[in-house]
Amino acid sequence: MVGGGAAGLGAVRAAAAAGASVLLVAAGEIGGECTFTGCVPSKTLIGAAARGDGFGEAMAAVRRSVRVIAAAETAEVLAREGVTVLRGRAEFTAPLTLSVAGQVVRARRFVVATGSQPAVPPVPGLAQVAYLTSETIWGLESVPARLAVLGGGAVGCELAQAFARLGSQVTIIEAAARLLPAADPAASQVISGVLRAEGIGVHAGTAVAGVRPHDQAVVVTLASGGELTADRLLVAAGRRPVTGDLGHEAAGVGLDERGYIRTDRHLATTARGVYAAGDVTGRMPFTHAAFAMGRIAARNALRRRAARARFDPVPIPWVVFTDPEVAQVGLTEGQAARAHRGARVAFLPIGEVDRAVTAGRAEGFVKIVAGRRPVLGTAGGGKVLGATIVAARAGEMIHEPALAIRAGLFTGRLAQVVHAYPTWSLAIQQAAAQFFGEFGGHTARPAEPDAEATGKSEQPEPVRNAR
Repeated sequence: MVGGGAAGLGAVRAAAAAGASVLLVAAGEIGGECTFTGCVPSKTLIGAAARGDGFGEAMAAVRRSVRVIAAAETAEVLAREGVTVLRGRAEFTAPLTLSVAGQVVRARRFVVATGSQPAVPPVPGLAQVAYLTSETIWGLESVPARLAVLGGGAVGCELAQAFARLGSQVTIIEAAARLLPAADPAASQVISGVLRAEGIGVHAGTAVAGVRPHDQAVVVTLASGGELTADRLLVAAGRRPVTGDLGHEAAGVGLDERGYIRTDRHLATTARGVYAAGDVTGRMPFTHAAFAMGRIAARNALRRRAARARFDPVPIPWVVFTDPEVAQVGLTEGQAARAHRGARVAFLPIGEVDRAVTAGRAEGFVKIVAGRRPVLGTAGGGKVLGATIVAARAGEMIHEPALAIRAGLFTGRLAQVVHAYPTWSLAIQQAAAQFFGEFGGHTARPAEPDAEATGKSEQPEPVRNAR
């Protein structure tokens, strides 16, 4: 296994459990980006900021979380699980042959899981300023008075909100027409309103023409005209695969036009005996998806062709850990309308859910998308195609629709399950009931194919809650 992040760990543990002789080659720390510069530190920072901790307290909490979680992913821990760890950068020198720190490693099967790293856009002048990325921001010793964030995706929005709550004056600049371009447009609308209500500047649909240093600050020139000045600039403009030094050509491993490793639905590459998993495939750039891919890739590498499993991203949810959270699984409304004739949508403003009322958290919604089943049509409410949830606990709530998609359940099953009162998840039952008639003044409606482009939504303007 090449790479010690989530995908690599999933692969070695699955292979060891299957009784294979397993070697993990890791150039960096085991646990990878998620443990040291991604999920673990960022979610810790978000939590600390929400509690009202100061910057020093927040960063101390980050270091504690990283230390605790990393302790479960060491070479010693893996050795007890039957995995040997070899440190060093791996490079293919021939098919099924690696060079690692002067050693030659040969094997019958490989799983490549080298991950990704922050992408740096070709902005004029960027190389001349000391910009931050999601990897280097953890070295800050004090909170910037003014922080500009280049990129309004998940990382940009999460860190922008956290730093604003820690005391920074934050501005987000996003080239796409809206924040969180991968999310349902209605979710983007809510988050944009919430961030603005918290005093964060939002420039969506705005490209950066250039940056330049000025005294101890950074000046950002907008393509639409105007400039803004910040003490620090965070570049959160996506990620790119780590394949440059892999020696993929020597192994016969093909890359796509973006530099990601080409894989089929079984995660096999173009080279016989070589599989790939995680961010380096360009499929789902999430830790949990990478871990799942690693397990599937390792198992497929050890199985006969007829017994191989395929990786299906559709039932895998993902979450943006802003406040409120944004969670999504399966198809959005626009995607479902274009791909499934007769798709319907149930929409429930979260402010109509009693748990949200008791918590004073009215911003957000639950949207469930359902489609016709073969032969049965809309019987039982049809099948669940997707869901988007914006709520304080959306990351926990999304798993019920995810299970429904994974199991191919009727939408009616979500409406039939008795939910505890008053809970956030009761909103799932209330939304699903709309597929069977009016509930709380709402009924399911036809999905709109232009919802993806226009951001049309029933969602009222977000409100800022007292904290």
